[in-house]
Amino acid sequence: MAAKLTLDDSVARVAAAIGEPARARMLFCLMDRHARTSTELAVVGEVSPSTASAHLQRLRTERLVRVVAQGKHRYYQLEGPEVADVLERLCVIAGSPQRRFVPSTPERLRAVRSCYDHLAGTLAVALHDRLLARGWLEPTAGPAESYALTAKGARELAALGVDVPAALGRRRRMAYGCLDWSERRFHLGGAVGAALLKFMVGRRWLREDLDSRALAVTAFGRRELQRHFALTA
Repeated sequence: MAAKLTLDDSVARVAAAIGEPARARMLFCLMDRHARTSTELAVVGEVSPSTASAHLQRLRTERLVRVVAQGKHRYYQLEGPEVADVLERLCVIAGSPQRRFVPSTPERLRAVRSCYDHLAGTLAVALHDRLLARGWLEPTAGPAESYALTAKGARELAALGVDVPAALGRRRRMAYGCLDWSERRFHLGGAVGAALLKFMVGRRWLREDLDSRALAVTAFGRRELQRHFALTA
């Protein structure tokens, strides 16, 4: 009878699944939340279609990706925001913290991008700090860098047009500091972070890039960010 896997064994299996270069390229490609076919991911991974299928099956087994069927087509997505958080933090570890930190991220990605379903980059770090400074979020006694949405924060976000009830109703962490790989500081993850990204894209403050995680701040968005958050983008 096969021995039961320990937690150490399980962690090693997941790490090995991420660690293969072609699979890593596929996973990081999917961090923009756009679903892709195995054929598209084969190109990203620089492998043959048959090899890509084997890699994707391994990623499914370790619950790193999921399949969404639409008609005759099958698309792959990250399993969820927890996977994106792990990938973002791996980027930080890979950044050689022993040396003085000097950002090497391409400017369009460093300025503002998506981290799965929430904002990342310079703008996102500034927004995270502003929400804490204004008392819209407050640290909790739970896990490190976890936040609660205050009554003032809920009121102000709702007045802005953010769907606060939907954010409060999601079965996930409300808000937390997600370590930003280009800035080495925290941006806002969790349900509140996801709601803010959805709001800003929906109101055309931000424009999504279909080919990468980069986001562009529109002229209207610049005015609104300055008006509501006193942020310059």
